[in-house]
Amino acid sequence: MSDSSSAFQFEMMMMLRHLNHLHRQVKWEQPPLDRSAYLLLNRLDLSGPMTIRELREALGLDDSTLNRQTAAIVRDGHAERIPDPEGGVARKFRVTATGRNRLIAERARYEEALERVTAEWGEDDSRAFALLARRFNESFEGLENRRWERPAS
Repeated sequence: MSDSSSAFQFEMMMMLRHLNHLHRQVKWEQPPLDRSAYLLLNRLDLSGPMTIRELREALGLDDSTLNRQTAAIVRDGHAERIPDPEGGVARKFRVTATGRNRLIAERARYEEALERVTAEWGEDDSRAFALLARRFNESFEGLENRRWERPAS
């Protein structure tokens, strides 16, 4: 292992710890979405309606896990099943207005918390960190051949 890989591994471990801690410190107006719902709703929000097969390919999860996760977000009113707009046989999942509003509110809470952490950084450092994090994530996505849509900047 190189020194940089060792240091990077340690800092990633610490970042995950801090992000979990940060999640608990956020003042939520209602209980936050669980991690799987937050990720799934983000993916559907960015990519548009998707079938179970499309979600399996995009997320690398098995059908039973996806069936359980999609059932939960549908039950909670955050997503709905719709006919394929392109005429396919399989039904697709789409974020509802309620789900989108919840997602927007949670994103804002996370962004506020991260801004508190980086308050003394300055815009250039924050932008550089975001670019390196994106580069890391895109490299990982390339290894798995599972690209994620990105929000418009």
